[in-house]
Amino acid sequence: MTPHDSTPQAQSIPAEPPPPRPVYHWYHKMSAVVFITFCLEIGLFLLIFPWTDYWPVNYFSTVIPGSSNFWENMYVRGAISGLGVLNLYISFLEIFRLRRFARR
Repeated sequence: MTPHDSTPQAQSIPAEPPPPRPVYHWYHKMSAVVFITFCLEIGLFLLIFPWTDYWPVNYFSTVIPGSSNFWENMYVRGAISGLGVLNLYISFLEIFRLRRFARR
């Protein structure tokens, strides 16, 4: 055998202990529930409100004269509803992440 053909011997590496589990307190759980509620309410509002009769008379369309055509555009309404869908998506993801607070 030549020195280049030799294989290094397997060294036994001690296994590292698993990292400690995080400790969650009541305020962690409460802040997660408040965040979910906030995202859910904002998402529903942004999804539905642009398509109601109250939308053309919102604050921003009355502040800037002549901007009512912008706010009544269907693409703008759709974009705002898209933000609502994004908020709903975030809230549903956080609902499924609530399992991290469960004790095992």
